[in-house]
Amino acid sequence: MNSEPHGQSAQLDDRIWTRDFVFICLANFFVFLGFQMTLPTLPLFLKELGGNDQLVGLIVGIFTFSALLLRPYAGHALESKGRGFVYKIGLVVFVLSIASYSFISSILFLFLLRIVQGMGWGFSTTAGGTIATDIVPPKRRGEGLGYFGLSGNVALALGPTLGLTLVGVISFPQLFLICAALGLIALLFASQIRYKKAEEAEKRASKLKFDIFEKTAVKPSLLLFFITATFGGIATFLPIYAIEKNIAGIELYFLLYAAFLMISRTFAGRIYDRKGHLYVFLPGALSIFIAMLMLAWLPNTAVLLIAASLYGLGFGSVQPALQAWSVENAPANRRGMANATFFSFFDLGIGLGAILFGQMAFIFGYASIYAASAGSVAMSIIIYILLYIRAKRMQT
Repeated sequence: MNSEPHGQSAQLDDRIWTRDFVFICLANFFVFLGFQMTLPTLPLFLKELGGNDQLVGLIVGIFTFSALLLRPYAGHALESKGRGFVYKIGLVVFVLSIASYSFISSILFLFLLRIVQGMGWGFSTTAGGTIATDIVPPKRRGEGLGYFGLSGNVALALGPTLGLTLVGVISFPQLFLICAALGLIALLFASQIRYKKAEEAEKRASKLKFDIFEKTAVKPSLLLFFITATFGGIATFLPIYAIEKNIAGIELYFLLYAAFLMISRTFAGRIYDRKGHLYVFLPGALSIFIAMLMLAWLPNTAVLLIAASLYGLGFGSVQPALQAWSVENAPANRRGMANATFFSFFDLGIGLGAILFGQMAFIFGYASIYAASAGSVAMSIIIYILLYIRAKRMQT
């Protein structure tokens, strides 16, 4: 007679869509929406202030590296100060920095605020991923993190278009205040989450040494680095490349990319939970590899859109699988640091990729960016195969 209640309890423990998970997904959606709305509009604002194309690249890079430098501190603070403290502080900094864009008229102050915004972004995104990891049942971590990532992907699909549409009918200050209000909505949802408590002081007393990464998360994070290096080439240079080749459909590229990214999130996580990363990473990475080769070739719009679909399908599979892998072997008190390690490699891949590909485009042309991106993905695949073979040998 006691077996049924026990079974019901086990089923409840394995639920993904709990109250707290819904709130963290909603908070993630609104902060990402506010962020994505600024991505295509900040360069326009910079040019209105008198900036040039070189400064546009710098304003992207300085944000990325600001977030990167803060992630190790965020990882430690998540364990010492608590998830809620770090997450809400990050969101507050993010909201205030974007709102402040409405009151500046100097490029110097814009750069300073981008550094501050990067700090808030580094804290809030590291905390958000860790909170989602805490909430999702371990047996369904890949699936749950896929759904959590989906909340950001929906914002990715809507944000840039919404931002560009609004800036055509309202002023930049009004747009930035709207983006800040979206961050404030995220903060309201964040305040309703029941967070895991910080590790007690006596348990932390023997762990005063400060480090900058979680060693159990390095392998999947390194694989992610070579994958996300492709981001800089797509986001920054693909529209210009398409114009140079007289190919239409760049707007559809980003819509298809986001659509297939969301589609892959609905099934890749479940495959990871049931079969492991081998069945998710290799197919996903191969999909990205083929997409990069197609962009290097790029004869027409059809190839452009097929590449968008393959890239979205591949990255939507690979990213949550690697994030789940990053945290699954970390000690419970190091999950925050594991997520910080994961997102640090994410940022580093995007930042270094954008800088390197910018130089390559100047010297060799835009097609070289995507050929090099294919090589970067191939490197990730080779490293994965070597790691897999080594792990199998250690098991025998």
